[in-house]
Amino acid sequence: MLLSACGGGGDGGSRVTDGTASGERITAPPVPGANVVAVQVDRGIDGSAINAPFVTVTVCQPGTGACHDIDHVLVDTGSSGLRIASSALPAGFALPGVTTGGNPVGQCAQFASGYSWGSVRRADVRMAGETAFNLPIQVVEDPAAPFAAVPGECSATGPSIGAGRGAKGILGVGLFNQDCGPACEVSSAPNVYFACSPGRCSPARLPQESQVANPVAAFPVNNNGVVLVLPPVPREGAAGLTGSLVFGIGTQSNNQLGGATVYTTNSRGFFTTTYKGVNYPASFLDSGSNGLFFDDPDLPRCGDFYCPRQSLSLTATNTSASGVSGTVAFTVEDVTALRPDTAAANLAGNAGLTGSFDWGLPFFFGRAVYVARAGAETPAGPGPYWAY
Repeated sequence: MLLSACGGGGDGGSRVTDGTASGERITAPPVPGANVVAVQVDRGIDGSAINAPFVTVTVCQPGTGACHDIDHVLVDTGSSGLRIASSALPAGFALPGVTTGGNPVGQCAQFASGYSWGSVRRADVRMAGETAFNLPIQVVEDPAAPFAAVPGECSATGPSIGAGRGAKGILGVGLFNQDCGPACEVSSAPNVYFACSPGRCSPARLPQESQVANPVAAFPVNNNGVVLVLPPVPREGAAGLTGSLVFGIGTQSNNQLGGATVYTTNSRGFFTTTYKGVNYPASFLDSGSNGLFFDDPDLPRCGDFYCPRQSLSLTATNTSASGVSGTVAFTVEDVTALRPDTAAANLAGNAGLTGSFDWGLPFFFGRAVYVARAGAETPAGPGPYWAY
């Protein structure tokens, strides 16, 4: 996830072909089914968001009917795990904490934009007709005493992003089951999990079953991945979008791969993008990033985003870990020319990512993009892979 402040076209095999004039709201044809949750792209809870896809998530005290609906949770295909702002939970809504060695567990979730600090707790998580029971989640900026101070090992990774710009939480539905996995089980060195005593939170190892986890992996069915469906966005942007997040790949009539091309990734979730003759071997698809982020010294910049004097039509080539390749056409708009109410636009910028081409939310415009979990069986073979 990479969120930059403001001052897609494409040629995939699965496309949504609706459009409208700039400044209006665009709605993709709804995907029917009990495994579907609506996606809204808007300016967020405080008007600061752009290119941010939101869903509503229901969080329940484990094994009870005590539940709370949380809107404006950012859909992030570039991370794994559910993170909820403590301020989004009602007063007295107690969730049991995860412990290690008798100490409550804190987490420093690390993103390209910064970090999210908070506690690790368990909840039943409901979306559409799916439930992940007793799931470890992160409660961001948990006010409980053990988590009041951010450890130096965490604050040193960058600025705090809380639960995301304009969001009440982050829904990580990426390629992996946990947000850290084996690395945090065998070593505390990643500085992701912490054992917290009253005076200090110290880096700690944590078993994978206690780590913050991708909710989709814990669903009884429709658990091998997701499909994110969004309408296309015209030049000069749109005031909002409505789309769908579909659970499962090839498990129901509404999530079949059809003509989508599969792009397998390496064990770290990357494939290679080639842009203007330069290879970016650590490239990825990330709905949580609010632009396409790549290095192009020929493009003028206005802050983090590019601001060409007129719309640019560009291309790049994606190559999978297995050698499948395809050309992607995309548009770059001038960020300074957007209407004040713009919620979705074809933005791109440079965030200083070495060796990476970050295909953020504009890549998803006008597409159905499939995200297959690592090790999960699908009609196209096991993940991890992207397909579009």
